[in-house]
Amino acid sequence: MEEPVLPSLPYPAADGVVHSENELQLVIAALAGIATIIVLIVWKKVHPFLALTLGSAVLALIAGIPLADTFTSFSKGLGSTVGSVGTLIAFGAIIGKLLIESGGADRIVDTILDKTPAARLPWAMAIIAFVIGIPLFFEVGVVLLIPVVMLVARKANLPLVLVGIPALAGLSALHGLVPPHPGPLIAIDALGADLGITLGLGLLVAIPTVIISGPLIAPMMARWVPIDAKAPLGEATNEDSLKRPSFATSIFVVLLPVILMLGRTLVETLMGEQSNSWVYQGADFLGQPIVALLITVLVAILLFGVVPGRSADEISSIVGASLGPIAGILLIVGAGGGFKQTLVDSGIATIIASWIEQAAVPALIAGWLVAVAVRLATGSATVATITAAGIMAPLAGQMPPVEAALLVLAIGAGSVFLSHVNDAGFWMVKEYFGMTVGETFKTWSLMETVLSVVAGVTVVILGALFGVL
Repeated sequence: MEEPVLPSLPYPAADGVVHSENELQLVIAALAGIATIIVLIVWKKVHPFLALTLGSAVLALIAGIPLADTFTSFSKGLGSTVGSVGTLIAFGAIIGKLLIESGGADRIVDTILDKTPAARLPWAMAIIAFVIGIPLFFEVGVVLLIPVVMLVARKANLPLVLVGIPALAGLSALHGLVPPHPGPLIAIDALGADLGITLGLGLLVAIPTVIISGPLIAPMMARWVPIDAKAPLGEATNEDSLKRPSFATSIFVVLLPVILMLGRTLVETLMGEQSNSWVYQGADFLGQPIVALLITVLVAILLFGVVPGRSADEISSIVGASLGPIAGILLIVGAGGGFKQTLVDSGIATIIASWIEQAAVPALIAGWLVAVAVRLATGSATVATITAAGIMAPLAGQMPPVEAALLVLAIGAGSVFLSHVNDAGFWMVKEYFGMTVGETFKTWSLMETVLSVVAGVTVVILGALFGVL
């Protein structure tokens, strides 16, 4: 008679990582690792990079991974994440910096505002934020747009919240749903989703999300918090105004990576796997995320640097200046990848995924709920995305491409739910707008909640339409 295997004995996973077979022990390990991250970030104010590293160590040790292999999975996940996602984030930062320094971002803003009547200004601010939010990180977009919001509100004699909330909604929706922002890229990498499909569906989800959480609810918030705009935080000088790129050039650079990546998806959909066709091969190459963004970087250097007459040293200085501020982001993203890999290699993610499957909770809803829970606990959209993607990764392996992309978006939607006092973005908006904590909850926090729910519902509707729910 064959001897039963004791559940507490360690066993090697498919990838060679040894860990406990006891499900309860593994679940406790996951909870302890997540709790460690939450405590360190929220109460001890430890940098997320260190918190994720220490949380991964706690998880690995309790999961029965040998002491010598504590950081094996973490190192593997960090390396693969930075190698895939980190390069794209760096390219995005370069494009954003060139857009700002050249005056291209100002050109987009000025052109849209010049053609917009006062009654439509909230809609104009949402459109501006939506467009320039594609290549810019959320924090950079906020710093760039706040002076514009202040100026518009003062010139049009409108409440600050009326034009500010639509701008924040546009930036936040793009930040949570659309690559090349860090959150969506992390989830795409963890779940093995197709970037082109995710990008197209992300833009589709973002449009109604921004409309409802921005221009439509802003008038109500403006009645609750009828504050006036302060003096602008700073206005651009006109010394380089003649060298500013045109509106068409600026928009072209912003949308170029989107066009290349969506083009690849469209060709693959229409032509199938016709790998011998030069059209297919060309679209497949140009639409790869790293190629699309590298091409856009080179085009941005040409149109925003060389054509206006900047020297090679000036262009190099701009590119260099764009990389310093993202060092922290890259480390957090990398550590998040390490934590995700530890979750997966320890077998915990497989157990939780099987429970979700047995509970008959649709994967899209489960992904949103997990991301919401971690977001509320840590205040970090990135940590929420990393954790939820790691937990949902085993389920994604069986999914068709559209469902995997929608799962990325469901997690992204949940990751921005109810920004409150443990989120740096909460305090950034509060200080820039000159609001009290209560007023910030009535405006920014409410907007983030509405945005998260609308995006989540839209994802579920798309899932039903595509027959994957």
